[in-house]
Amino acid sequence: MWNYGDIFDAIAEVMPDDAVALIHRDTEITWREMDRRSNNLAQALLDGGLVFGDKVGFYLRNHSAYMEMLVACFKARLTHVNVNYRYVQDELAYILDNSDSRAVLFDAEFRHEVLALMERLPAIKLWIQLGDEDNLLPGAVSYEKLATTGSGKPLGIKRAGDDMLFLYTGGTTGMPKGVMWEHQNHWFAGARGATPATNMVAPESIAEHAENVRKAEVGRRTFPVCPQMHGTGLFTSIGSLAGGGCVVTTNSARFDPEETWQLVQDKHVSGMAIVGDAFAKPLLAVLRENPGRYDISSVVSIISSGVMWSPEVKRGLLEHNRNMMLIDSFGASEAVGFGTSTTTAEGGQDVAKFLLNERTKVFTEDHREVEPGSGEIGFVAKTGGIPSGYYKDEAKTAKTFPVIDGVRYSIPGDWCRVEADGTLTLLGRGSVCINTAGEKVFPEEVEEVLKMHPDIYDALVVGVPDDKWGQSVTAVVQLHDGKTLDEAAVRAFVREHLAGYKCPKRVLAIADLGRASNGKADYKRITEYARNELGIAA
Repeated sequence: MWNYGDIFDAIAEVMPDDAVALIHRDTEITWREMDRRSNNLAQALLDGGLVFGDKVGFYLRNHSAYMEMLVACFKARLTHVNVNYRYVQDELAYILDNSDSRAVLFDAEFRHEVLALMERLPAIKLWIQLGDEDNLLPGAVSYEKLATTGSGKPLGIKRAGDDMLFLYTGGTTGMPKGVMWEHQNHWFAGARGATPATNMVAPESIAEHAENVRKAEVGRRTFPVCPQMHGTGLFTSIGSLAGGGCVVTTNSARFDPEETWQLVQDKHVSGMAIVGDAFAKPLLAVLRENPGRYDISSVVSIISSGVMWSPEVKRGLLEHNRNMMLIDSFGASEAVGFGTSTTTAEGGQDVAKFLLNERTKVFTEDHREVEPGSGEIGFVAKTGGIPSGYYKDEAKTAKTFPVIDGVRYSIPGDWCRVEADGTLTLLGRGSVCINTAGEKVFPEEVEEVLKMHPDIYDALVVGVPDDKWGQSVTAVVQLHDGKTLDEAAVRAFVREHLAGYKCPKRVLAIADLGRASNGKADYKRITEYARNELGIAA
């Protein structure tokens, strides 16, 4: 039985007194301190009226408090709920209400939004404020006070492998869905691979794992450059701590590549997590513009998930540290470990090509297994260590997690092809999901808002290539007769209803969107139209 609360209790017992668990800019928290503080937080949550299985919303940027409170939730048998800090009021209220959150950890910078949420969400028992704690929002309690009040002793409660961790992800119907991960399944899907010494056999018990951590002596320092409220940043952080490592964070409002490399140098970071070229290109540009300024020799690996990053950028980064491994990890909120693509100074796989593992298959829409080398495309599927489903959504759970030939799979919707040698070539998400600077944008959500505008008859949203964002959200609208397009006004209208990254960078008009008789859209044709209008080569 694997439970993260038990795992962190066991690791804390074997760590040296000076071993660092969390670094936030210049503030360091040792494993001993994190153990005491997370125990105090866990007890405070229970004393505040939360009970087994209750949900806790995390509404903050990257911070040591994120992982500290997460460990506390694991220990108290409470369920993490990630809240996208870019959301606007209605989206925030939806997440916290849909998840049945009973407590919320929020950063003081979001106090204005939280004040409005307090009135809308009376079921939430605890509002916990991080930062500016001498000026608490009325009705909120101090995070630091909770962390430092109490004996700091372990809770001494019995936990289970089916305790939950939630990861909310955007949905094709426009509403986010809560992916339910049992601790045990999540451990076997990913974090178990974080056992700190590669020559050690994977542990069969928590005691064995703790002993491996003790023998490793020096923990990995991982820097999630991407947001921890997304799967890549969150799961990478969990994996690092679960291996006895250290998580390095900064809570800058905007990604700062210069600050990133300075932290890498100052904190001797060994691993980084990014999301594709939106992060990698600015990081490479800073190194090229400032030759020799940053010492990045401590970096052993950089992992990217969610968006592909281009081979030329990888090669450029390796020019500055030839000892790094650059890893594309193919996964989703609904499953991790579909496959990996690793690039080193000696070479690597082609872009969009991954090495499969024994638990990954590819099926057609009617659940026939695709034969390698057949040229047929299908959906990638994974079994073993997968989520339990979507919270409060049996229909979507049945569709995404079908049972095929007696085996339960996760099929998030990624199209791919299986080559003759067994490798997998990723073709794209069937839901026409747009990836912009690491954020997922599902067209249907933006389209529904656009169609609320009084001048717009119909709308489609596509992603077009963009050097800065990876993909740029672009709207193509069909106006009501007699109306003319006011692009700025339309963008402002969308911004009132949705987070800024979902707002189209450009809005284009077309006489007829050309939907089929059944109402289905031809996204390929609309994308070509948008590229032509914007002068973007195919």
